[in-house]
Amino acid sequence: MIVYDKKENQTTTQTAEQKNPIQVADRLFAVIEELSKSGPTGLIELSNTLGLHKSTTHRLLTSLMYMDYVRQDEESGKYSLSFKLLEISSRILGHIDVLSTIHPYLKELADISGETVHLVKRDGLDVVYIDKVESSSNSVRMVSRVGSRTPMYRSGVGKALLAMMRPEEVRTIWGDSKIEALTEYTVTDLDELFIILEEARENGYALDNEENENGVRCIASSIMDYSGKPKYAFSISGPTVRMTDERILELSKLMLQTKKKLEEELGYHS
Repeated sequence: MIVYDKKENQTTTQTAEQKNPIQVADRLFAVIEELSKSGPTGLIELSNTLGLHKSTTHRLLTSLMYMDYVRQDEESGKYSLSFKLLEISSRILGHIDVLSTIHPYLKELADISGETVHLVKRDGLDVVYIDKVESSSNSVRMVSRVGSRTPMYRSGVGKALLAMMRPEEVRTIWGDSKIEALTEYTVTDLDELFIILEEARENGYALDNEENENGVRCIASSIMDYSGKPKYAFSISGPTVRMTDERILELSKLMLQTKKKLEEELGYHS
């Protein structure tokens, strides 16, 4: 049987073992997948690409239109996908438990690094701590707690998120925030912040150099979700006596590896 091969973008012959038990389903999804790649397409062009007769392709399109998966432009006559698949995808993603998905990676990071690992989510001008894992090998405990919040501009996790935003959005957040120096290292100048954010973009991670709490330093990275938006960030925090520049460089490799895994879990592909 000749069918459309979605991986090779061509028609292939299937064996009895490979054959879809419902042939029409195979063809319906071939139409959907092709339209998702090609965008608005005419009937003849779509028929040629799929290797199907024009009348067969038309019946498939008519069926998909009846179910609201496909629409036809009245002027051009071309067919394209509706937003129904997007709605279904959004509902599926809504059922994903982000915390249970990410937590095992945070625990692994805490075990390997021997330091405290945090996960935050953006909430307006701040980041809110939604998970925390302390290493069993570390006797020093961080004062941070799940549910607490801190301004984005003076935290490593906040700056990791800001680094992925447009300059005008960063300016708005800065302008709406109450800028205050908690320590002598807190950044209180917007131009300086932009320089720091540019460096964070280049490195793939941001730093908190005792800006929020004296004696504590951290390395942080944002996490892109399936839509390519930075909604979450995670960090490794520890006392400055252990979080030296050399240690930060070592941990950065571990951070970037974990970042890649987490983004894949949440459906983001760069």
